[in-house]
Amino acid sequence: MGNPAAEAYWARFTRERNLADGRYIVASFGDSAAMADELLALVLSGRKRATASLVRDYQRAGSHPFPTVGEYIVWLDGSGSPRCITQTTSIEVKPLSQVDARFAWDEGEGDRSRAWWLNAHRTYFARQAAREGFAMHDDIETVFERFDLIWVS
Repeated sequence: MGNPAAEAYWARFTRERNLADGRYIVASFGDSAAMADELLALVLSGRKRATASLVRDYQRAGSHPFPTVGEYIVWLDGSGSPRCITQTTSIEVKPLSQVDARFAWDEGEGDRSRAWWLNAHRTYFARQAAREGFAMHDDIETVFERFDLIWVS
């Protein structure tokens, strides 16, 4: 995986849970250390139980495999240290604009409304589009992922 701290964290988790095997990835939230810390704090507090990404993020060379139900994620803070493990419970792919109020609430950010969620994610994905040179639009295919926090150490 390339992150020795995350690999050690995963190894400790699998020993404590007597888990022989399981697919996991290492990830962080957002596009800055501050955002990674802010969103991770929401996960650790129990407020954030969902995240969204673009389908195109999984189609690039060297990207993570497409998320799957049951997959484990070792989440890193803004300094790259592992802080918790989640397990994916559901995946839905649909246009960004079709986010529903329940998902916006489960993502746990801002005032948790659909309107706030759409505005924040349009802004975030527009920054990504500017960096990566793609066209951002409301119908861009989005991965809506829900998860459970299963381990913090």
